Amino acid sequence: MPTTGFTFDPAFIHAISKEQAWHYRVLPKQLSTSALVLLCDEGIDVLQLGDELEIVLGKSVTLETQSAALISMLLNKHYLKDNGQHQFQNMVSAIEGEGFLNDLIREARSLKSSDIHIEIYEERCRVRIRIDGMMVERYILKRTEYPALINKIKIMANLDIAEKRLPQDGRINFKNGEEQFDIRVSVLPTLHGEKVVLRLLNNNAANIDLNHVGFSDFDLANYLQGVKRPNGIILISGPTGSGKTTTLYATLKYLNKETRNILTIEDPIEYTLQGINQVQLKESIGLTFASALRTFLRQDPDVIMVGEIRDPETANMAIRAALTGHLVLSTVHTNSAWGTVSRLMDMGIPSFLVANTLNTSVAQRLIRLLCENCKEESEFQDNLYPKQFKPFAPIQKHYLAKGCEKCYYTGYSGRKAVYEVIPLDQELTVEIKQGNMYINPLLEARGIKSLAENAFALFASGNTTIDEIYPLLFIN
Repeated sequence: MPTTGFTFDPAFIHAISKEQAWHYRVLPKQLSTSALVLLCDEGIDVLQLGDELEIVLGKSVTLETQSAALISMLLNKHYLKDNGQHQFQNMVSAIEGEGFLNDLIREARSLKSSDIHIEIYEERCRVRIRIDGMMVERYILKRTEYPALINKIKIMANLDIAEKRLPQDGRINFKNGEEQFDIRVSVLPTLHGEKVVLRLLNNNAANIDLNHVGFSDFDLANYLQGVKRPNGIILISGPTGSGKTTTLYATLKYLNKETRNILTIEDPIEYTLQGINQVQLKESIGLTFASALRTFLRQDPDVIMVGEIRDPETANMAIRAALTGHLVLSTVHTNSAWGTVSRLMDMGIPSFLVANTLNTSVAQRLIRLLCENCKEESEFQDNLYPKQFKPFAPIQKHYLAKGCEKCYYTGYSGRKAVYEVIPLDQELTVEIKQGNMYINPLLEARGIKSLAENAFALFASGNTTIDEIYPLLFIN
């Protein structure tokens, strides 16, 4: 990428609008009350462009030339725009306007961002958005404008604008033309002020399908084997942001029939599904996962989905529901599919109950895919692997993430889920009862591939980089 030896201060981004930056292919480097230093493409008529910009901007303008590749990279990074038809104004200079927050949310939505982070520090404030799992800095805000922005968010989320010492959580129902979606709001007091995170929830479940979430044919067959059983627990493990909830909703959509009564307790409700009874967690009034589960058992359910098993009480209630003939779907935070067994035991569930109720254990991660427009082939060196790692297959070449306008100079475009699916059979349940946690030979005999193997296969096929799969190569 063309950034070697060059640093750029984003603090002056608000000096010109997005349209001006892209139209003239310039970026602000320094700013004062009456003067502006701009970076521009080399090879242009600096005098003519400078005169025009002085008229447009009403300031004295000095131009410094840089390579076209560097200007393109900086424009895509700091004046990010949708590759589609949507165009937005540079909103920081108009932050006090009523439309700033709405435009910010619309822009993040159009860029398929999952979260907006609004943060304050001692000398600067900024807005970052998360795209394909990675944080991208978008705007630098003035400290004097920051409190007004936070108050607008609080008002939209029905929060207390006078309370600045305690965390607050709220929800915004946002309308964008014909589209309508929910935003989960989290306000956190920090050293220099309140930080706000807006989680953009996708209410449209039309595109969710078990056949397209990332399962291989073999893993999907194993997973459906457990889903089709009338009772037991199906657990999906992985860290926050690994796509567990999407897999759960795809499963609910598959199970959603008129003949089934399906109940869910979630925090938050990310998708709304017609025909499914969904309950929003409200711990402040005592509506917890465990208390909701207790009530669910009196609602004649066939399928129960619990957003997360996070404490022994919820785990015990889920076990009880499975023992009484219900199919229970949930998530848990563990590194691997088999690690779920240890996690349940750590919560105080006896091994014989785990063996009798757990019917399928799944581990899941999301891996960024290389941009097909700019990925670059290179010879592979074995020293790129972690120490003592034994590759599953020899690799002669691999691809590097270079970056282009289509991928906003990240080198990646989109993500794909990789899975490890373990269906529990009689032999494996015996191993659980005996407390045997080393079952790799049994899994290999069944053709079950680990997270590391599936991630390695994605890398070997040229769809991602060694950097993306590196953390998964440590998982046993």
